[in-house]
Amino acid sequence: MTHFGSDDNSSGDEEPRAVVKESSKIFRRNRALGYVSNQVPAVTRYVQRRRDTLLITCIGRSFQVYTASHMRLLHVSGLHPDEITAMATDRLHTYTASNTCIYAWRAGKHIRHVYRGHERDVHILLPFGGNLIAVDRANVLKVWNIRTDDVYLDVPFNSEEFLITALAHPPTYINKIVLGSQQGQLKIMNIKKNTILCTISRHNSRITCIEPGPALDVVAVGHGDGSIIVLNLKFDTVIVAFKQEWGMVTGLSFRTDGPPILVSACITGYMAFWDLEERKLAGQLQAHEQEITTTICLPSEPVVFTTSPDNSMKLFVFDMPDGGARQLRIREGHTKPPLCIRYHGGSGVSILSSGEDSTLRVFSTISESLSKSMGRATYNPKSTKKKNRFQYDKYSMPPILEFTSDTAREREWDNIAAIHAGIIQTTTWSFDKNRMGEHRLVPLQFQSKHRSNFQSETTSIILTHCGNFVIIGYNTGDVERFNIQSGMHRSSYGAPAKAHDAAVRGLASDNLNQYVISGCTQGLVKFWMFKGRSEKPLATLRLADGVALMRQHRESSMLAIGLETFKIYVVDMNTRVIVRKFIGHTAKLNDLAFSPDSRWIISAAMDSTIKVWDIPSSYMIDHFRVERPCISLTMSPSGDFLATAHVNLLGIYLWANKTLFNQVSLRSIDPNEPAPYVGLPSNMCDAMELEHVMQDLEIDDENAAELGEEIDAKYETPKQLDTELITMSGLAASRWQNLLDLELIKRRNKPKAPPKVPKQAPFFLPTVSGLELRFDVGDAPANNDGSKLLQATTLNNLTAFGKLVEATAANGDFESAVKHISQLGPSMVDFEIKSLHPDAGGTMLAMVQFLKLIEHMLGTNLDFELAQSYLSVYLRSHGLSLSESPQLVQTLRSVSKAQEEAWQRIESKLIYGTGVVAALRNFAR
Repeated sequence: MTHFGSDDNSSGDEEPRAVVKESSKIFRRNRALGYVSNQVPAVTRYVQRRRDTLLITCIGRSFQVYTASHMRLLHVSGLHPDEITAMATDRLHTYTASNTCIYAWRAGKHIRHVYRGHERDVHILLPFGGNLIAVDRANVLKVWNIRTDDVYLDVPFNSEEFLITALAHPPTYINKIVLGSQQGQLKIMNIKKNTILCTISRHNSRITCIEPGPALDVVAVGHGDGSIIVLNLKFDTVIVAFKQEWGMVTGLSFRTDGPPILVSACITGYMAFWDLEERKLAGQLQAHEQEITTTICLPSEPVVFTTSPDNSMKLFVFDMPDGGARQLRIREGHTKPPLCIRYHGGSGVSILSSGEDSTLRVFSTISESLSKSMGRATYNPKSTKKKNRFQYDKYSMPPILEFTSDTAREREWDNIAAIHAGIIQTTTWSFDKNRMGEHRLVPLQFQSKHRSNFQSETTSIILTHCGNFVIIGYNTGDVERFNIQSGMHRSSYGAPAKAHDAAVRGLASDNLNQYVISGCTQGLVKFWMFKGRSEKPLATLRLADGVALMRQHRESSMLAIGLETFKIYVVDMNTRVIVRKFIGHTAKLNDLAFSPDSRWIISAAMDSTIKVWDIPSSYMIDHFRVERPCISLTMSPSGDFLATAHVNLLGIYLWANKTLFNQVSLRSIDPNEPAPYVGLPSNMCDAMELEHVMQDLEIDDENAAELGEEIDAKYETPKQLDTELITMSGLAASRWQNLLDLELIKRRNKPKAPPKVPKQAPFFLPTVSGLELRFDVGDAPANNDGSKLLQATTLNNLTAFGKLVEATAANGDFESAVKHISQLGPSMVDFEIKSLHPDAGGTMLAMVQFLKLIEHMLGTNLDFELAQSYLSVYLRSHGLSLSESPQLVQTLRSVSKAQEEAWQRIESKLIYGTGVVAALRNFAR
């Protein structure tokens, strides 16, 4: 399938569009989690039927629709060919611009119109009655007729004189719009007459936004230098002017619920509330970490809606005693790319994620409304709570590089431990309480009064299966054990010396807390007693290269070790030997994950590939390449999804495991083969892309028709590929396997209680309507001789199948009989074959012809398993009486010969195939 590039929802620079696959052998793109908004301003639309306002945010190549009442996600649009550059709404449609095209969506899911005609990208949209006004990067203003998709007006502007940067339509202004420019001028334009009514110049700075006021002839104009001017357009007078010291004005909105307040937003994430009557600042609030791109006061409600490129959308309500606003609802994701993701719990519905923004978040795979944030890591939580969370915090901790969690003691105490970049402290978190814990785990030798090496930092961590202890490794070679409930230090492995002489890069522990495994950059993997004296390791495994990371599968006691030379070793934790070696990656390993059944190891590296290794066969069975390297991955406990996080992307991407839903044939793949390119999952199915593909296919069909070619896209599988090969019928196994055990099945299904005799039904005869009582005997069989006795035509009582079999002696048509019996169930097949014997109402001719029917099936190599089952039932039912007829004995010899030839063909193919597989296996070893 042809796609228009990768499906990520990032707003950064994109690679050139390429033909990408939809799935690999095992994993199929599912969807992306964690995207809320980007730099494109969001829009709102009030729906009378719902009595609610819809919030529509852009997330790259698609948009999402939420309800304002609970911020519940309703639906996600289809994918656009490229990034969305502008959005707008009216009473019926949602309009989006992508590249040079404009799309009109109905109900946020169905495309009703596509407007093509712009030569450059469209960046401003404004619905205006039955028209849609669009401005592109070439500074050309087009007015589209929404219903007919025609251009009503096309007006180019000189960019040096008037570069359009904002559009607005003041209420009650018929056929007139207000245009703002880079030069700071305003123009009022009549689009029906295509005339400029007037030009207003009140400020030299760039106009960034124009907002019509609730009062007649009033508009508010925001400028790039922070100036805000409220104008009366009719008299060209300045009503009031403000100056926003924080920088450029990115949004303006008037409250319409009573108080005369103008809300303004800026690039630093602040909102200002201006009192228009008193002409002063009424309040301020920092709402986002980055610039606010959307500021909309909901109609007749004390609520303001904001979005930002920091991947969040918020609703603020004006209910503070001083008239200020507080946060009412929020929907957010990571503001910076995630670094580590792990499934939490056994249900597979929660994914823990830590990002470069120093936050720990929980993403739900069921509903976005169940996602939550555990907060930002900080040295002093009490001091941070007193301050605005967006102000500079000197107590903020570095990003979380890796964390470990368990559900054993989730409700009793902290059950998550995390290590941070470049520091010695290890933090604890509580999933149940949804917050950061109180403990900061630091060994005694690294505390301030004892510390001598200030370059030391944590490098690896593991939480025991019981949920009581956390084991931490350091770049100095130390391995320490803490009690996570109390935060107290319990043991040092290798004491009084260090566990390793180099940095510890991996840790593991077994289910029963019997031993601990640690690996370092010198290539040493050491096995330690979990408790008791641990001066010396129980065993040491020396590897050829340094350890880069370690991942374990506790249930199977398997340990995957990624080396600095990009190799992957699998170690049996019980026997302490290397059982598998996988070589294929060409760059630094980022992460490893076991499948729930421990049959696969999934690896990701900086070469942008993800590979799947089959442990029992020691082969690579799947690999694919993505646009950006996978930085972390995790497999669902149920095995249905693989979750990945990628470099410089804010979302978490889910891949469905096709082997759980379809029969997938897996074979070994050369690890050195180029991996196929697979696009990242999107937030929704590729609806728009499929539409474009269908258009491309229609064009190809038209071109082929012009050349006189006929395209036939249908392919029907032939009934038999080769007459020399044995072909199965394709029927369900129960249709022929149960024939061999039919008597046993009947005995098992026999009811314990005898069947009850049904009540006698009333006897009646049909009558003919009329004045006299007469019985209706029109359907009675007629006898020409007047006798009431039934005349038997033959002395046998053949069934329908028996008659077809007997008729083959004259016409030789065995196909009809085969088709008839293959459609019957096991019980009817058994009855039909038993009914062929003369004692059961059949004939000797039918007995002979049935054997010839089996010989015909074996000779054609079709329905091989059916012929074997039918012959088995025939011999079991009539075995004793077959030797009494010389004709039957002669026909049986012919059937035996055909059976032997058919089996020889199968046997030769099986032996040949077994020999080839054995030779290839020996060669691979």
